[in-house]
Amino acid sequence: MSMSVGKDSGDLEVLADMNTTPLIDVMLVLLVMLIITIPIQLHAVNMNMPVGTPPTKTAEPEVVKLDITPDSRIVWNGEVLATRENLAAKMKASAAQVDQPEIHLRPSKQAKYDAVAFALAEAQRNGLVKIGIVGSEQFAQ
Repeated sequence: MSMSVGKDSGDLEVLADMNTTPLIDVMLVLLVMLIITIPIQLHAVNMNMPVGTPPTKTAEPEVVKLDITPDSRIVWNGEVLATRENLAAKMKASAAQVDQPEIHLRPSKQAKYDAVAFALAEAQRNGLVKIGIVGSEQFAQ
């Protein structure tokens, strides 16, 4: 029973409000159970590492130095290529080899992006997979 404070009449009325305390208790118990059952997330990465000894390297791969000069000319192992078609032909010949050479691309800081993007796209188009950009420390400043 509850007590009515604001009424002057002597009638006692039953309040129709629901007691929410047991409902809150049940919800808190369910929340605690949910927190306990959630698995702990680890910040580990599972990797399948190879076992045994690695195969020995028989020969050093051929390295092709592909330079792009400040005026955006392309140099293949010290030989200045006159046109972009010459670069495409050299890359096609390199891709046809059984053991593809490593392409070390060294663009100049002043070279146009177009020439660098063309060299990378041409390598991808011909199926060369061993390509890397070297000399990137010049772009740090």
